Order: sequence, then C-alpha cells, then structure tokens
Amino acid sequence: MSSADAQQRPALGFLTALDHPQHGLFGGYLVLTTAGRPIEFHCTAPIKPNRAQQILYGPTLESFLYGEQIGQTLLAKAKTEPFFVCTDRQPVLAVRQHVSLPVALVLPCDDSAAGPTGEFRRLDSAHPGGLSPNGPSLVTFQLGRNCLAVPEQSDDDRRLITERFSELAESFDLLEPFTRIREAIEEAQQAVR
Repeated sequence: MSSADAQQRPALGFLTALDHPQHGLFGGYLVLTTAGRPIEFHCTAPIKPNRAQQILYGPTLESFLYGEQIGQTLLAKAKTEPFFVCTDRQPVLAVRQHVSLPVALVLPCDDSAAGPTGEFRRLDSAHPGGLSPNGPSLVTFQLGRNCLAVPEQSDDDRRLITERFSELAESFDLLEPFTRIREAIEEAQQAVR
C-alpha cells in the first residue's frame, strides 16, 4: 500500500502514555482502520523531567509532557490522518492545543461518566465523577457503546466525532486499542533489555 493510500483510508488514532516508575513516561500512538487493523504504530523513548524542569514548569509540566513532548511528537510522525484521536489519559487532551484533529478522552461507560446516549454531563473537580483537578472541565457524551469526553471549550470536537463515528459507534470498542498499545510498549521495552 502506498503512503497516499494510507492517508486516504478512514482511520482512528489512539494516543496514550504509560508512567514507568523507574524510566519515566512512554508515549504510544496507534492508528487503526475502521475495521480495527493497524496502519501505523509509533512510540517514544522514555521522558523523565529533571528537578529543574519540575520547578520551572510548575503546574504546566503535565500538559507540556503529555501534550507537547509526547502527543505532538507522535502525531507529527504519523503519515495517516485519522477521523479523530482518542486517549485514555486525561492529561493527553493537552495535545489538542497543538493539532487540528478532534481529540477525545475515552471513559469506561458507567453511571459516573455519562448519561444516556446523547445526554451531556459536565465533569470537573467540583462535580461528582470529576476527573483530575488540574485538568479542564469536560463534557461527556455517549456514542453507541462508547463514553467520551471533550474539554468544555471543544464542543466542535464533540460534533465532528459524532458525525464521523456514529456509523461505527455500536461495533467499535474505543477502549480496547489502548491495551494493544500498552502491550506493544512493554514488548519493546523487554526487547531492549
């Protein structure tokens, strides 16, 4: 398949980060066809901020590491542009400031995350079911069997994701690919040792 074919094929992006206590953060980005087959996979070398960075970046360190150092780097390497990018880590939503693609947080579907299909709920540290106190307020929505959240100021992302994914929403589990990414990164780490 040529790179032009890969760019034209409908795809979904999955971006996550793993925090290894000894080595630091590893990022992984998997692009899948709408049938669930891999098109691309990229991962980062470990990133571990030093004490000076922790001091200087202060409360912006997390968004810098997850959004710029990991997210922006991995998305820039990809040759395939997906319909949208999913993440299972709230700090990764910071990548949205650096890319033109819609980005959504995939949540486990339970009563605290989302209401019935089509219902929007606000999640922040002041509301039940709130997420990270340092993160943005999120609006959750259910699309088929998937529960998603976008930053409150990114309602256009919610609309685009709904338009682009509604036909696949019942058959595609957006949480499953994150297991593949974690296992691939762990396998790569073991191969290096």
